[in-house]
Amino acid sequence: MRVLTLAGSPHYPSRSTALLSRAGQWLENQGIEVLPWHINNLPHEDLFTARFDSPALATFTSQLASADGLIIATPIYKASFTGVLKTLLDLLGERALEHKVVLPLATAGSLAHMLAVDYSLKPVLCALKAQEILHSVFAEDSQISIDAHSTLFSSALEKRLLTALENFTEALSRHHHPNTLMRQTA
Repeated sequence: MRVLTLAGSPHYPSRSTALLSRAGQWLENQGIEVLPWHINNLPHEDLFTARFDSPALATFTSQLASADGLIIATPIYKASFTGVLKTLLDLLGERALEHKVVLPLATAGSLAHMLAVDYSLKPVLCALKAQEILHSVFAEDSQISIDAHSTLFSSALEKRLLTALENFTEALSRHHHPNTLMRQTA
């Protein structure tokens, strides 16, 4: 199985990118191929001018098309996901997430933004025809500590992330091998 990860923060390093990196490491330890992307891998002028023929965008969409799932991480700014991430999602084809399992991850300064993924990001993912969008993992900034040498997550956040990743891999298996579920229930 193959999963594409997308960091939607314009900053690096960032808490949302750290959360995504941890998810990618866990998936790789499960034997899943991970294709990591950061919003800064795409030229800003291509995003800003909506350059649909961008070579970087073509590479991204090709890798996305070959993936079974997507994990997308974003900080929450002004009660929504980042504008640069929205710009990228706007450049994708109408069915870019068809047959994909999607796990959203988000970070913000306070719990007041906990529902931002549900009312801002998930509708866009639905519009791109995601097969299944799992419950997001939301982290308050205080739950992630980044310094020059390491990144630490609170134990509660680590537990929520691992549970979400287990659910994600189960969903990937269901969609990757749909007949397995039918045989188990027969």
